[in-house]
Amino acid sequence: MLTISQQEFAQRRQRLMAQLPPNSIALIPAATEILRNGFDNTFQFRQNSDFWYLTGFNEPDAVLVLIPQRAEGEVVLFNRPTDPKAEIWTGRRAGQVGACRDFGMNEAFLIDTFDEKLPEFFKDKTAVYYPIGRNMHFDRQILKAMNRARAGVRRGATAPNNFCNLDALLHTMRVVKSEQEIVIMQKANDISSEAHRLAMRSCQPGQYEYELEAIIRGHCYKHGCRDMAYGAIVGAGENACILHYVTNTAQIKENDLILIDAGGEYENYASDITRTFPANGRFQGEQKAIYEIVLDTQLKLLALLKPGLNWDVIQQTCRRSLTEGLVDVGLLQGNVDSLLEQQAYTPFYMHLFGHYLGLDTHDAGSYKENGQWPGLAPNMVFTIEPGLYISANTPGVDERWWNIGVRIEDNVVITQDGHRNLTTAPKTVADIEALMRDQDVQAAIHDMQSIKKVKSVNSETINKSIAEGRK
Repeated sequence: MLTISQQEFAQRRQRLMAQLPPNSIALIPAATEILRNGFDNTFQFRQNSDFWYLTGFNEPDAVLVLIPQRAEGEVVLFNRPTDPKAEIWTGRRAGQVGACRDFGMNEAFLIDTFDEKLPEFFKDKTAVYYPIGRNMHFDRQILKAMNRARAGVRRGATAPNNFCNLDALLHTMRVVKSEQEIVIMQKANDISSEAHRLAMRSCQPGQYEYELEAIIRGHCYKHGCRDMAYGAIVGAGENACILHYVTNTAQIKENDLILIDAGGEYENYASDITRTFPANGRFQGEQKAIYEIVLDTQLKLLALLKPGLNWDVIQQTCRRSLTEGLVDVGLLQGNVDSLLEQQAYTPFYMHLFGHYLGLDTHDAGSYKENGQWPGLAPNMVFTIEPGLYISANTPGVDERWWNIGVRIEDNVVITQDGHRNLTTAPKTVADIEALMRDQDVQAAIHDMQSIKKVKSVNSETINKSIAEGRK
């Protein structure tokens, strides 16, 4: 199992604290368990990404406190106590001793004492950094502690005057990945790419979308992804034109295109892969035309990627390439520049070319700062995912184009002189059709072996009967 080292978590905390001004404090809450149904049945726990990024601590109901230049210790954790009776039911807890011994905390206190102790931490501080507005309960705890701290001002104490959103500092850190993070994200991609191959190999008209979803999930779980990075999208035919379709209950028809957008989450790091392929193993005329437009666009975007490239250049290239393709096949008419100015592509393409990827599927990071698009930098990881979606009854579109939805999505990391594609699932028409033909050949071989086996059994049975009759 690949993991982030405790040394790296500690380095992240130090990097963040180095950016905090003097006499400040930072607070980051963990996630809490969420009731699924009944009184004690919770959803599978997933740690808050910011909290995980700084601690690697995978228990609910905790708060990390960072206090730069504090003599008693800069890193403090409030967390649950050990509880032998509770641990019989729900698993081991680190407790306060384990938090210091195993997770590098200078001090650890019971989470139940957080409200009581927080005003003391606020004394002589001028600024409080925390994720403002993300957790209303936590916001109220901060305000309550602030009011108690201010009550001591008349006795000469100092209380914070500034509330600052921690996201700007922490999320900027998360955009550029470490080598350990990239190794883990490659693992997530390797597992998920093979899951997509298995889905293609297994697909047969007459199946249900959820059968392909089960193949994807099963492979990801079997190989170390404890959950999917997001709800798997398996859309056949008209459902491929619904961008975030997750119902996955329709039956697959002979001539459907199937769009699968699914990625496993490995050690809390996401993969996000989309592949589109024909249910019967062969791209038909209009399907192939649209698919080739999207694939050609994706390859153009990948060829651009290098440090310093502006995000908006990628987006504008994407829109132009898709528009040119739509003109070539007759779905749009007119001058390409005029069509781009009119945003004539929007009935068919309505999202951006991609997004940051990391601990979250749509990962932390700003796409525009002070009105400016940022440039790419080494070790940024993001998706490249152009698409075209032609729903039934789209005005002015002939019926032969209806219900064709295509998206092709890879995960890439920027290198010192270009990029590296983390995703290995097949995506050319030739490769997809070859993979699906191989599946048909294997099925035919299996059928022939079954027939031969039956014939052999029948022959043995007949010979045995004849012999018994002669007796």
